[in-house]
Amino acid sequence: MIVRKAGIKDVDGIYQIELDSFSIPWSKDAILHELKNTDLTMYYVLEDHGIVQGYGGLWAVVDEGQITNIAIAPACRGKGYGELLVRVLLEEAWNRDIAEVYLEVRFSNLAAQHLYRKLGFTVLSVRKEYYSEPTEDAYVMGCTRENYTWIESASGGKS
Repeated sequence: MIVRKAGIKDVDGIYQIELDSFSIPWSKDAILHELKNTDLTMYYVLEDHGIVQGYGGLWAVVDEGQITNIAIAPACRGKGYGELLVRVLLEEAWNRDIAEVYLEVRFSNLAAQHLYRKLGFTVLSVRKEYYSEPTEDAYVMGCTRENYTWIESASGGKS
């Protein structure tokens, strides 16, 4: 598996993961718009032998970031790839001097909440009935560079 910046050629792969992951997936046109808007967006894909197996996106506006989606193909879930993608997005955000990154997560998505807390996110507020199909509240979570849980390298440095 490799992680690389997403490009327009990845639209179909990202769209398939959307279909496999969300009750209301983004359209191909919406994905294409995101990938073309490189001034405000950062998208990365997880690729295995030329096949997109996951993706993550972040909007960067002034000094704030908003993670749009993180999704992994069903066969690749539970192997740490979601964490890898979130770390890539966060560390790229910190490199661009983003002060804080936000996201929304379903109340019922305990695995994602656990991951985000592990990385340094905290719950900031609740958005009532944010999600549909099924209708569900969302936590708004945020993480700053100072609260981010860096990985210690073998040499003792942070990476």
